[in-house]
Amino acid sequence: MPLPDFQAYSTLIYSLPEHYASIQHSTLVLATIGRTLAKLEGQLTFTGNVVLDVWELVDFEMGRIRNYSYEIYRADEKIAWYDPFEHPHIPALASTYPHHKHVPPDIKRHRVPAPGISFEQPNLPALIEAIERDILPSLSSA
Repeated sequence: MPLPDFQAYSTLIYSLPEHYASIQHSTLVLATIGRTLAKLEGQLTFTGNVVLDVWELVDFEMGRIRNYSYEIYRADEKIAWYDPFEHPHIPALASTYPHHKHVPPDIKRHRVPAPGISFEQPNLPALIEAIERDILPSLSSA
């Protein structure tokens, strides 16, 4: 799904809780900051005290996300984050370059590829699905 225009992206963002039952609360706000730029900020709170903190700079004229930061917390502990900071010297990240995810055990330096994350499409559906698939089930079995 390519990055839509401002109105369609707003509809997607504000309807996420309707499409994903695991989302308990959203504070996401998409606001214009120029003629073609917008900023998306806020949090999605999931069951199990899991929070996705979201920040995006979106250029609707170019049809792309210029920059982003996505952080995942469980009970106020950061358990993962995604960013597009370039690490061309790490061959294991080449498949999703420059997009990657920081994960334990050494969360600052342990990076893995981030499939489904892109500058050219909405990332939140992929992030929510990853949280539902990889994080929330482990809470119910704990």
